[in-house]
Amino acid sequence: MKAICVFSGGLDSMLAAEIIRDQGIDVLALFFETPFFGPDKAASSAGAMGLALKVVDITQRHLEVVRHPKHGYGAHMNPCVDCHSLMFQIAGEMLKPEGAAFAVTGEVLGQRPMSQNKGALNRIAAESGLHDLLVRPLSAKLLSPTLPEERGWIQREKLYGFQGRSRKPQMELARRLNLPDYPSPAGGCLLTEKVFSRRLKDLLAGTTEVQTKDLELLKSGRHFRIGPNTKVVVGRNKEENERIQSLAGEQDIILKSINGPGPTVLVSGEFTAEVIETAVGITIAYSDTAGRKISKVGIKKGKADIITLSAPVQDKGVFRDLMI
Repeated sequence: MKAICVFSGGLDSMLAAEIIRDQGIDVLALFFETPFFGPDKAASSAGAMGLALKVVDITQRHLEVVRHPKHGYGAHMNPCVDCHSLMFQIAGEMLKPEGAAFAVTGEVLGQRPMSQNKGALNRIAAESGLHDLLVRPLSAKLLSPTLPEERGWIQREKLYGFQGRSRKPQMELARRLNLPDYPSPAGGCLLTEKVFSRRLKDLLAGTTEVQTKDLELLKSGRHFRIGPNTKVVVGRNKEENERIQSLAGEQDIILKSINGPGPTVLVSGEFTAEVIETAVGITIAYSDTAGRKISKVGIKKGKADIITLSAPVQDKGVFRDLMI
């Protein structure tokens, strides 16, 4: 028999997979990838456990949930209840193709007040369509028996009754199960971060068609809204400059200082004379102008040079109110 484990690569999901695997069930670890969370931690943990891992990109379906969460957001742009429902829905859709009988998750009752209280756990199981085919091994003894338990596919007495935010019971269990090193509980979802969420909210408010590159750009640089339909992204170091350059679209323009070292500046949206003037001013403000009163900026679209413009050197603070 086989089960699918929705797998983040954190301690709880590692334990959930191992508890089920110890009962003689073959486990496939399933990681759902979006620009908001990547598979590196899951791949490392699965590799250390000798656990088969499948990574599935769910960006477009997940973005709809982020735009219109039925159950609202957490502290920032994180729709945790809706997100979990979507993930388990997709896991349910994959049961038959993967030859699996049920799904597993490392959720712990009471660990997160919004998405892991008993009402939310029941709601997620129902809305995902998995119902009693969703097993939560770490808190199973505090929840209603699932179909795999009732039918004897797994033994309820070998499951656990963990509750609350403390990790000590899980850490002790990991020691007893001889689990390999597990990652610290660092936040892995960008939707829980204040600055990223602010940028995402601005992006979603300004466009109906969001591309993956637009989401990737949110991770780098300083962001400025300089017009209703125009945004500027300013690199902060060599790595970000290269990343911003690589993410430039066909209709975007790139600005760079000519007189001295400076950032790669990407401008997307509508290009009025006023917009270009502001973008040039921002580029100069964040460049090394070496005491000049006037500095030059080169503007490109794709590989083609468009124009070189000169403008007065201004302090960065002039543009602070435009920063997202």
